[in-house]
Amino acid sequence: MTGTLYLVGVGPGDPELLTIKAVRCLGAVSVIAYPSSDDGAALALDIAGGYLNPGALRLPCAIPMKRARSPGQVAYDAAAAAILDHLGAGRDVAWLCEGDPLFYGSAMYLVGRIAAAAQVVVIPGVTSLTAAAAAIGRPLAARNETLKVLPAPLEDEALRAELAVAPAVAIIKVGRHFDRIRTLLVETGHAEGAMVVEHATTGRQRITPLLAFGHAERPYFSTILCYRGTEAWSVAS
Repeated sequence: MTGTLYLVGVGPGDPELLTIKAVRCLGAVSVIAYPSSDDGAALALDIAGGYLNPGALRLPCAIPMKRARSPGQVAYDAAAAAILDHLGAGRDVAWLCEGDPLFYGSAMYLVGRIAAAAQVVVIPGVTSLTAAAAAIGRPLAARNETLKVLPAPLEDEALRAELAVAPAVAIIKVGRHFDRIRTLLVETGHAEGAMVVEHATTGRQRITPLLAFGHAERPYFSTILCYRGTEAWSVAS
Protein backbone atom coordinates (compact mmCIF):
# COMPACT_ATOMS: atom_id res chain seq x y z
CA MET A 1 0.00 0.00 0.00
CA THR A 2 1.31 3.45 -0.88
CA GLY A 3 -1.69 5.64 -0.10
CA THR A 4 -2.52 7.00 3.35
CA LEU A 5 -5.95 6.99 4.97
CA TYR A 6 -6.72 10.15 6.94
CA LEU A 7 -9.53 9.95 9.47
CA VAL A 8 -10.63 13.58 9.62
CA GLY A 9 -12.80 15.02 12.37
CA VAL A 10 -14.94 17.77 10.88
CA GLY A 11 -16.46 18.96 14.16
CA PRO A 12 -20.05 19.27 15.35
CA GLY A 13 -21.49 21.37 12.53
CA ASP A 14 -19.95 24.81 12.16
CA PRO A 15 -17.52 24.66 9.19
CA GLU A 16 -15.29 27.22 10.90
CA LEU A 17 -14.51 24.71 13.66
CA LEU A 18 -12.41 22.48 11.43
CA THR A 19 -8.73 22.54 12.38
CA ILE A 20 -6.09 24.00 10.10
CA LYS A 21 -4.64 20.50 9.73
CA ALA A 22 -8.00 19.11 8.65
CA VAL A 23 -8.51 21.85 6.08
CA ARG A 24 -5.02 21.36 4.65
CA CYS A 25 -5.58 17.60 4.38
CA LEU A 26 -8.98 17.90 2.69
CA GLY A 27 -7.58 20.29 0.14
CA ALA A 28 -4.84 17.87 -0.87
CA VAL A 29 -6.12 14.28 -0.89
CA SER A 30 -7.25 12.53 -4.06
CA VAL A 31 -10.32 10.78 -2.60
CA ILE A 32 -12.94 12.02 -0.13
CA ALA A 33 -14.87 9.16 1.51
CA TYR A 34 -17.76 9.73 3.87
CA PRO A 35 -20.71 7.98 5.51
CA SER A 36 -24.11 8.64 3.99
CA SER A 37 -27.63 7.62 4.91
CA ASP A 38 -29.89 5.47 2.77
CA ASP A 39 -31.39 8.61 1.21
CA GLY A 40 -27.97 10.05 0.35
CA ALA A 41 -27.76 12.62 3.15
CA ALA A 42 -24.22 13.18 4.43
CA LEU A 43 -23.80 15.61 7.32
CA ALA A 44 -20.01 15.31 7.45
CA LEU A 45 -19.81 16.19 3.76
CA ASP A 46 -22.13 19.16 4.27
CA ILE A 47 -19.87 20.47 7.04
CA ALA A 48 -16.58 20.05 5.18
CA GLY A 49 -17.75 20.70 1.62
CA GLY A 50 -16.15 24.13 1.30
CA TYR A 51 -12.66 22.78 1.99
CA LEU A 52 -12.47 19.81 -0.38
CA ASN A 53 -10.00 19.44 -3.20
CA PRO A 54 -12.16 20.31 -6.27
CA GLY A 55 -10.56 17.51 -8.24
CA ALA A 56 -10.99 14.83 -5.58
CA LEU A 57 -13.11 11.78 -6.24
CA ARG A 58 -16.06 11.57 -3.85
CA LEU A 59 -16.76 8.15 -2.38
CA PRO A 60 -20.09 7.97 -0.50
CA CYS A 61 -20.51 4.93 1.73
CA ALA A 62 -24.08 4.12 2.69
CA ILE A 63 -24.23 3.21 6.37
CA PRO A 64 -27.61 1.92 7.62
CA MET A 65 -28.82 3.53 10.85
CA LYS A 66 -30.22 0.40 12.48
CA ARG A 67 -29.97 -1.10 15.94
CA ALA A 68 -28.88 -4.47 14.54
CA ARG A 69 -25.10 -4.57 14.14
CA SER A 70 -24.79 -6.88 11.14
CA PRO A 71 -26.01 -4.48 8.42
CA GLY A 72 -23.53 -1.86 9.62
CA GLN A 73 -20.68 -4.36 9.72
CA VAL A 74 -21.39 -5.36 6.12
CA ALA A 75 -21.46 -1.70 5.09
CA TYR A 76 -18.10 -0.98 6.75
CA ASP A 77 -16.60 -4.07 5.12
CA ALA A 78 -17.65 -2.65 1.75
CA ALA A 79 -16.37 0.83 2.61
CA ALA A 80 -13.01 -0.54 3.72
CA ALA A 81 -12.68 -2.59 0.53
CA ALA A 82 -13.38 0.44 -1.65
CA ILE A 83 -10.92 2.58 0.31
CA LEU A 84 -8.21 -0.12 0.15
CA ASP A 85 -8.54 -0.20 -3.64
CA HIS A 86 -7.67 3.51 -3.79
CA LEU A 87 -4.86 3.21 -1.24
CA GLY A 88 -3.39 0.32 -3.21
CA ALA A 89 -3.38 2.50 -6.31
CA GLY A 90 -1.37 5.14 -4.47
CA ARG A 91 -4.21 7.57 -3.80
CA ASP A 92 -4.56 9.22 -0.38
CA VAL A 93 -8.05 9.02 1.08
CA ALA A 94 -9.76 11.20 3.70
CA TRP A 95 -12.68 9.74 5.64
CA LEU A 96 -14.94 12.51 6.94
CA CYS A 97 -16.23 12.00 10.46
CA GLU A 98 -18.63 14.22 12.38
CA GLY A 99 -17.14 15.48 15.62
CA ASP A 100 -13.96 13.60 16.48
CA PRO A 101 -13.06 10.35 14.67
CA LEU A 102 -12.43 8.35 17.83
CA PHE A 103 -15.12 9.77 20.13
CA TYR A 104 -18.08 7.53 19.29
CA GLY A 105 -17.07 8.14 15.68
CA SER A 106 -17.64 5.94 12.63
CA ALA A 107 -13.90 6.01 11.92
CA MET A 108 -13.23 3.41 14.60
CA TYR A 109 -14.86 0.78 12.40
CA LEU A 110 -12.34 1.44 9.65
CA VAL A 111 -9.21 1.34 11.80
CA GLY A 112 -9.44 -2.38 12.46
CA ARG A 113 -10.16 -3.12 8.83
CA ILE A 114 -7.43 -1.00 7.26
CA ALA A 115 -4.61 -0.29 9.76
CA ALA A 116 -2.88 -3.63 9.13
CA ALA A 117 -2.67 -2.93 5.40
CA ALA A 118 -2.04 0.81 5.12
CA GLN A 119 -0.94 3.85 7.05
CA VAL A 120 -3.76 5.49 9.00
CA VAL A 121 -3.48 9.06 10.33
CA VAL A 122 -6.08 10.47 12.71
CA ILE A 123 -6.86 14.20 12.63
CA PRO A 124 -8.87 15.07 15.77
CA GLY A 125 -11.94 17.26 15.65
CA VAL A 126 -14.08 19.32 18.02
CA THR A 127 -16.57 17.04 19.76
CA SER A 128 -20.28 17.68 20.26
CA LEU A 129 -19.58 17.47 23.99
CA THR A 130 -17.24 20.45 24.09
CA ALA A 131 -19.38 22.31 21.55
CA ALA A 132 -22.43 21.92 23.81
CA ALA A 133 -20.50 23.21 26.82
CA ALA A 134 -19.38 26.24 24.81
CA ALA A 135 -22.96 26.85 23.70
CA ILE A 136 -24.24 27.18 27.27
CA GLY A 137 -21.09 28.90 28.50
CA ARG A 138 -20.63 26.50 31.39
CA PRO A 139 -17.70 24.26 32.31
CA LEU A 140 -18.21 20.54 32.02
CA ALA A 141 -16.52 19.89 35.37
CA ALA A 142 -14.05 21.49 37.75
CA ARG A 143 -10.94 20.62 39.76
CA ASN A 144 -11.12 16.99 40.94
CA GLU A 145 -14.68 16.33 39.83
CA THR A 146 -15.47 13.33 37.66
CA LEU A 147 -17.17 13.90 34.33
CA LYS A 148 -19.12 10.98 32.91
CA VAL A 149 -20.27 10.62 29.32
CA LEU A 150 -23.29 8.33 29.18
CA PRO A 151 -25.03 7.08 26.01
CA ALA A 152 -28.80 7.41 26.43
CA PRO A 153 -29.56 3.93 25.01
CA LEU A 154 -28.08 2.32 28.16
CA GLU A 155 -30.58 0.46 30.33
CA ASP A 156 -32.13 2.32 33.27
CA GLU A 157 -30.30 0.22 35.86
CA ALA A 158 -26.91 0.97 34.31
CA LEU A 159 -27.69 4.68 34.03
CA ARG A 160 -28.86 4.90 37.66
CA ALA A 161 -25.65 3.29 38.87
CA GLU A 162 -23.50 5.72 36.89
CA LEU A 163 -25.54 8.79 37.83
CA ALA A 164 -25.51 7.94 41.54
CA VAL A 165 -21.80 8.78 41.84
CA ALA A 166 -21.42 11.41 39.13
CA PRO A 167 -21.41 15.15 39.88
CA ALA A 168 -21.07 16.12 36.21
CA VAL A 169 -22.71 14.19 33.39
CA ALA A 170 -23.08 14.54 29.64
CA ILE A 171 -25.74 12.35 28.07
CA ILE A 172 -25.41 11.79 24.34
CA LYS A 173 -27.43 10.00 21.64
CA VAL A 174 -30.61 11.19 23.32
CA GLY A 175 -33.26 11.24 20.56
CA ARG A 176 -36.15 8.88 21.27
CA HIS A 177 -34.82 8.20 24.78
CA PHE A 178 -35.46 11.78 25.93
CA ASP A 179 -38.52 11.25 28.13
CA ARG A 180 -37.01 8.23 29.88
CA ILE A 181 -33.75 10.10 30.50
CA ARG A 182 -35.50 13.16 31.89
CA THR A 183 -37.41 10.98 34.37
CA LEU A 184 -34.15 9.38 35.51
CA LEU A 185 -32.39 12.72 35.93
CA VAL A 186 -35.23 14.04 38.08
CA GLU A 187 -34.99 10.88 40.18
CA THR A 188 -31.22 11.19 40.69
CA GLY A 189 -31.18 14.93 41.35
CA HIS A 190 -29.42 15.91 38.13
CA ALA A 191 -32.35 17.64 36.45
CA GLU A 192 -32.13 20.99 38.24
CA GLY A 193 -29.94 23.22 36.08
CA ALA A 194 -29.52 20.57 33.36
CA MET A 195 -29.48 21.95 29.83
CA VAL A 196 -30.47 20.40 26.52
CA VAL A 197 -28.36 21.48 23.54
CA GLU A 198 -29.63 20.47 20.11
CA HIS A 199 -27.61 20.70 16.88
CA ALA A 200 -24.74 22.55 18.61
CA THR A 201 -22.93 25.24 16.56
CA THR A 202 -25.30 24.97 13.60
CA GLY A 203 -28.05 27.27 12.40
CA ARG A 204 -30.52 24.87 14.05
CA GLN A 205 -28.91 25.16 17.49
CA ARG A 206 -31.42 25.34 20.33
CA ILE A 207 -30.72 25.52 24.06
CA THR A 208 -33.45 24.64 26.56
CA PRO A 209 -33.46 23.96 30.31
CA LEU A 210 -34.29 20.29 30.76
CA LEU A 211 -37.22 20.91 33.08
CA ALA A 212 -38.72 23.43 30.63
CA PHE A 213 -38.28 21.27 27.52
CA GLY A 214 -41.63 20.93 25.80
CA HIS A 215 -40.69 20.58 22.15
CA ALA A 216 -42.25 17.70 20.22
CA GLU A 217 -39.05 17.00 18.31
CA ARG A 218 -36.53 14.62 19.90
CA PRO A 219 -33.41 15.09 17.77
CA TYR A 220 -30.67 12.46 17.83
CA PHE A 221 -28.07 15.22 17.64
CA SER A 222 -28.70 16.55 21.11
CA THR A 223 -26.75 16.50 24.35
CA ILE A 224 -27.95 16.92 27.93
CA LEU A 225 -25.40 18.52 30.25
CA CYS A 226 -26.02 18.00 33.96
CA TYR A 227 -24.18 19.30 37.00
CA ARG A 228 -24.71 18.26 40.59
CA GLY A 229 -21.38 19.36 42.01
CA THR A 230 -20.35 22.05 44.49
CA GLU A 231 -19.45 24.82 42.05
CA ALA A 232 -22.10 27.48 41.50
CA TRP A 233 -21.97 27.59 37.70
CA SER A 234 -24.23 30.13 36.10
CA VAL A 235 -25.89 29.26 32.82
CA ALA A 236 -25.27 31.69 29.96
CA SER A 237 -28.38 33.37 28.60
